[in-house]
Amino acid sequence: MGAGRAGCVLFVVKASAPGKVILFGEHAVVYGRPALAVPVAQVHADVEVADSSRAGVWIEAPDIDIHAELNTLPSGHPLASVINKFFPHPNPSPKIGRGARGEGIEIKITSTIPVASGLGSGAAVSVALTRALSSFFSHPFTNEEVNSFVYEIEKIHHGTPSGIDNTVITYARPVYFVKGQPIEMLKVSRPFTIVIGDTGISAPTKESVDDVRKLWIKDKARWESVFDEIGQIAMMARRAIQNGQPELLGGLMDQNHALLQEITVSSPELDKLVEAAREAGALGAKLSGGGRGGNMIALVEADLAEAVSSALKDAGAKNVIVTKVE
Repeated sequence: MGAGRAGCVLFVVKASAPGKVILFGEHAVVYGRPALAVPVAQVHADVEVADSSRAGVWIEAPDIDIHAELNTLPSGHPLASVINKFFPHPNPSPKIGRGARGEGIEIKITSTIPVASGLGSGAAVSVALTRALSSFFSHPFTNEEVNSFVYEIEKIHHGTPSGIDNTVITYARPVYFVKGQPIEMLKVSRPFTIVIGDTGISAPTKESVDDVRKLWIKDKARWESVFDEIGQIAMMARRAIQNGQPELLGGLMDQNHALLQEITVSSPELDKLVEAAREAGALGAKLSGGGRGGNMIALVEADLAEAVSSALKDAGAKNVIVTKVE
């Protein structure tokens, strides 16, 4: 686990975290309804923490063009917020700016998860970074500690997050999630295939969550009813997955998408991809995540995955991922 530099052996720790997609329940999950989400191993965030001969905490994140010392970043920067919150943690308490074995530390972050696309890029980086830092300072966090820590980070950047991103990414397993209740790992009785289509439009979750909240404040009765419908769909989807009937998810996706259109979080680009997937033979399709851009998902028979992927690209998808849920 060491790496040489100028005749020295450096201590290096690596950690990784997958992306995620929400199958059902986005937005309504913020208001106490259930949601289902699954990890997407095809995209991931990777973090490497190593000793440095330079004093300070140096961050290399080439994907977002950051090559800087921690103190030069704004305190509210997503990376800075994780690191600054980590160091005062009562367990690993080395003096910030000095590594455990050298003058400082170097943190390298790479990610194949598109930013603000609904695939959990921020939470994945936070999870991987938290794991790497805690291991580097000889106090590896448990999954429960990672999940709790990253949820606090999510609150900084998303205002009122559901907690589903940090949960499914931390545990890297399908989850059935209700805010404030114990996490339930979702048993997938029969694997199924989904195709993920990226609109290429950056859509920060906080903005759509805030907009839905404004709607809810103006007419709570109406939107509580819509959230109830979304919650019922999520519960039916859970039963279908556990009973080995994933083909039933297609119709539920279509219903869920219509309700998400009603709460104004879809977009012409998302609707176009959803329709293209259905016309190409998908069993059902819907937006996934915060909406207004980002990704949509489609349930497909495995032998139609390539055809649906091609149709999504023809309809304007900037990237397509095929993943198996099991």
